[in-house]
Amino acid sequence: MIIVFGSINIDLVARVGRLPRAGETVLGPGYDVIPGGKGANQALAARRAGADVVMVGAVGRDGFAAAALAELAAAGIDLSHVSRVDAPTGAAFIAVDAAGENQIIVASGANAAVRATALDALSPAPRDILMLQWEVPEAEILAAARWGRARDLRIMLNRAPAGPISAELADLLDMVVVNEHEVLALGAGLGVTGEPDAVAAVLSERHGLAVAVTLGPAGALCWADGIRHESPAYPVEVADTTAAGDTFCGALAAALDRRRGYETAVEFAAAAGSLACTAFGAQPSIPHRSAIEAAAQVLADQRNPDHRRLTE
Repeated sequence: MIIVFGSINIDLVARVGRLPRAGETVLGPGYDVIPGGKGANQALAARRAGADVVMVGAVGRDGFAAAALAELAAAGIDLSHVSRVDAPTGAAFIAVDAAGENQIIVASGANAAVRATALDALSPAPRDILMLQWEVPEAEILAAARWGRARDLRIMLNRAPAGPISAELADLLDMVVVNEHEVLALGAGLGVTGEPDAVAAVLSERHGLAVAVTLGPAGALCWADGIRHESPAYPVEVADTTAAGDTFCGALAAALDRRRGYETAVEFAAAAGSLACTAFGAQPSIPHRSAIEAAAQVLADQRNPDHRRLTE
């Protein structure tokens, strides 16, 4: 089982010809209202990748709440631990340009009311996975990690948006997932500088955790137990990169929940993240397990062509 402790948002998404510079207004033809939030996105990605998922978070009592939860409910995610609070449902304001790149502003709203004490109602099994992100209060993230460690859970943190974490939190984690820019901010906060690959290797060794780094069109790498694993991206035509990182995280958690090793789990996650770039919007773009498995098999065959020939 995977427990996701994190944010639930509604995304207001506008397509534009190019992203605005500071102080500039750029016109778009319209906008879409799409469920999102890093916690919710990762929960849906893990569920579509085949895992049983519980979502712990908060929404408001406003009209956006039902829309923010709709895809999660349809996927069969356990939402009984999502609180209703007297604050507006979290919202993200997203601009996506013609190349699929984006700019995002997040208004926390109800996500600021998420509390780690909500986890006390759960009875997880040892080695279940607890997924954390950085769109709920920092103190609650640390409290959730302590809760998970006391129950022998595997704890995964996606440190996004970018920034440092405390050494205490790093030592509670089993895995951190960041992109090539976020890993530098993470490393700087823990006294490690250098190129993304080298920073990931040092953090992994120093804190005894796996460090996965997404590299956009170059794929992903992961340092764990002194071993470097890597996977190229699955080749796609990019429409929108908004949920690629969240999809990678959810698919990675789902693969690890099925007791896959890091090599095949990173490959599976890289395939999922690539597929998420082929459709517009966060949650609508998240792929299902069958599509991910097919794309991951292509990557596996590229990694080991001799095995492919033997099995054809």
